[in-house]
Amino acid sequence: MKLNNLFILIVLTSISLISCKKDDDTAVEPIPVRDRGEQAIADDEALIAYLQTHFYNEEDFQNPSEGFDYKIKFDSIAGDNSDKTPLIDSELLSTKMVTRNEVEHKIYILKIREGVGTHPTFADSTFQNYRGELLNEFSFDNTANPTWFDHPGTFTQSNPGIAVVALTEALVEFGGASGFSINNDNSVTFNNDFGVGAVFLPSGLAYFNSPTATIPAYSPLIFSFQLYSVNQADHDQDGIPSYLEDLDNDRIVANDDSDEDTIPNYLDVDDDNDGTLTKDEITVNEDGSITFPDRNGNGIPNYLDEDEFENVNEL
Repeated sequence: MKLNNLFILIVLTSISLISCKKDDDTAVEPIPVRDRGEQAIADDEALIAYLQTHFYNEEDFQNPSEGFDYKIKFDSIAGDNSDKTPLIDSELLSTKMVTRNEVEHKIYILKIREGVGTHPTFADSTFQNYRGELLNEFSFDNTANPTWFDHPGTFTQSNPGIAVVALTEALVEFGGASGFSINNDNSVTFNNDFGVGAVFLPSGLAYFNSPTATIPAYSPLIFSFQLYSVNQADHDQDGIPSYLEDLDNDRIVANDDSDEDTIPNYLDVDDDNDGTLTKDEITVNEDGSITFPDRNGNGIPNYLDEDEFENVNEL
């Protein structure tokens, strides 16, 4: 009996050791956090190398065939494509500097067609098609049909730096279509003057050291898009467009919380938590402009001042 118990103990111990070793072998190594400034330089070098060795389907846009979808396609300059113009030499390519986490990043914007409609702000919603891909031409996201993209929704309040900031910063340079028509099957056809472009961005304006299932850490990204329509967003319906609730002017609305109730102002119907709704503490004029009354004259508008009645009688 003792021998049987000893044998069982040995078997269980062996299984435990094998299991632990297996767990150790499959453990995911944590990804070290790199210096953001150094990574920005490395990413820019990678983007420049890509732009020097790739081209887009320029001929399709110059002479669009019937049914052309106005989607941008990138390819390597090699073989039969050796005579193509590199993206880096395109007159349609421009650069823009974007600062995040105290680091300046350069993004590259390919503006094939600006679009004649309204330009979005960084806090609006856009109706668009888009394709996301890595520099190795792997596509990690691709819309089959246009979709609404809520730009503040790509941020989080706890870490507003993790988002595809550059896609937003590129789209503000484009406009939507001048209008649309509704077909017999209730589908919508937009006028053929919508914005078409692409943005090439460093990892510091995307996911940096936070990989997804299809995007490795520290990956520069490419987004190409067609911008059809823009909705000026007022997420909390308080009468103040969301972009005006960026009080610190850092182009992020998720980190502006006047009353520190963990609800950012652009989602908070009572920004100063004084019991009076924000929409009742502002004046929306007939022309759409907004007046921000300051009852006690302390330089803080009523909708942000929980003590707005203090010292009123002294004025």
